[in-house]
Amino acid sequence: MEQEISGKRFSELRRELGFTQAEFAEMLGISNTTADIERGRTKISGLVVARLLKQFKINPLWLFGESTEQYLEPATVSVIPKVVTVDSSDNENMVLVNARAAAGYPQNIQDTSWYRQLPAFDLPIPQFRNATYRGFQVEGDSMLPNLQPDDWVLARAVESWDEISPNRMYVVVLTDAVLVKKIEKLPGSDKFRLVSLNPSYPAYEIQESQVQETWEVRSKITFSLEATSDSGLLRQLQQSMDELKEKLAAG
Repeated sequence: MEQEISGKRFSELRRELGFTQAEFAEMLGISNTTADIERGRTKISGLVVARLLKQFKINPLWLFGESTEQYLEPATVSVIPKVVTVDSSDNENMVLVNARAAAGYPQNIQDTSWYRQLPAFDLPIPQFRNATYRGFQVEGDSMLPNLQPDDWVLARAVESWDEISPNRMYVVVLTDAVLVKKIEKLPGSDKFRLVSLNPSYPAYEIQESQVQETWEVRSKITFSLEATSDSGLLRQLQQSMDELKEKLAAG
């Protein structure tokens, strides 16, 4: 009976986190897939329990049907930077995480030696003082029109969930990905909704325990500037005003 309960809860957790059976098995270091565990044919090993506890703060008692509390200490999940880099004078500098490096960022988030391979610099602008900043390269078009593919965002470390605003963009470092999204809190739960600006991408929910770090986008560096003549811009504005007047007159 216990094995059946743990299998069902294990399956429920995998689906909730959005993994396929093969993806979940690979992350947990299980050979093949998680199918046998989910069917109650194989017991969950101590190693798997430990990894679920470490990665997602899963309560082992919940997993085996002895508790209704799925997560341990959900309110203590920390989103502050796990590693802060400094220059030769012990001043904080800004690490740049390009799209390729971002693929390994979640797994190496606490490895100080891994950060040494990344470029870092000091930006002597007042707005970038008195806080920890990091640069991330944008991958994909989910944040169009505000962010173009391959743009860079310069983001300030968020120290608490209380700082999250629905009107800002954030770099969200999950356990398996680095994303740039808007964040919406879901009242009365430890879940959040990640929202893209590009309407082609649907919003989706995540657990607070899936987030390792959060960075508030404060500026961007873009290489996709287009030249628009003043007369062309004026014509566009005039056309928009004419269309608005026609709609008002028709209404």
